[in-house]
Amino acid sequence: MTIPRRNFFALIGTLAATQAAPRLFAEEAELVEPVHRVANAANAEPPPMTHPLDRAMEMARYGLEKSRKQIDDYTAILVKRERVGDSLGGHEYIFAKVRNRKTSGGQITQPLSVYLNFLKPSSVQGREVIYVENQNDGNIVAHEGGFKGKFLPTVTVPPTGMLAMRGQRYPMTEIGIENLMVKLLERGEQAKHCPGVTCEFRKNARVKDRTCTVLHVTQPVKTPGAEFHQAQVFMDDAHNIPIRYVAYDWPSRPGGELNVIEEYTYLDVKVNVGLTDADFDPKNSKYNFY
Repeated sequence: MTIPRRNFFALIGTLAATQAAPRLFAEEAELVEPVHRVANAANAEPPPMTHPLDRAMEMARYGLEKSRKQIDDYTAILVKRERVGDSLGGHEYIFAKVRNRKTSGGQITQPLSVYLNFLKPSSVQGREVIYVENQNDGNIVAHEGGFKGKFLPTVTVPPTGMLAMRGQRYPMTEIGIENLMVKLLERGEQAKHCPGVTCEFRKNARVKDRTCTVLHVTQPVKTPGAEFHQAQVFMDDAHNIPIRYVAYDWPSRPGGELNVIEEYTYLDVKVNVGLTDADFDPKNSKYNFY
């Protein structure tokens, strides 16, 4: 059932960095800035590169290939913050179950499947959303949380429709770590055309209990199509996947404060936990859709 309510909730999209080395929200997400700059992101010597972003792109491609081959599913706490228009939203904490899309011979053998349960803030606590690729006529199934959830029913809405996209930068069809890697590769290819672009590598960064290598990319010149001035990508050293991404806009004046465009952190990632169809079924008795 689809209910066109003007004041209904804004469903999550996806996805998926104040100064050049901004303070992270360490109090809540237990993040620690990296402290060492290094020439190599891994123990092995990198191959010769001709552009500052080549090595970063190689890391991203390797991570995407490894994920597609070795990671079937995962659970995580997604912490997201997005700027939509001129407004930067607060941090939202969401428990996520994700099954990655798998293909064979050009056919989808496992569709992208996502279940979200909003944990905080209290205004959305209890909101649940499910999206399964090529099911439910391509729609998402959702019910509101917070006070409104006591009165509003479960609805089925298009992921790119007005209700689903209100307050969101991306549709839910683009959520997940693999989709984030694809987007980072696209942005990397675009950034290679920016004059003066730089990429620094730092090791021993911590995202809660995970050790990461950080890619810090700066585009000094705002060229057509450029989507950020600075960006930080935290690559989990064990899984070779990005578990934190922050992008910052150009300052309004030289040397001015940088404003967050988007920020996504995946905490407590557990891979290959054996998720089943029941985990993405709105009629699951453990959920509150019906």
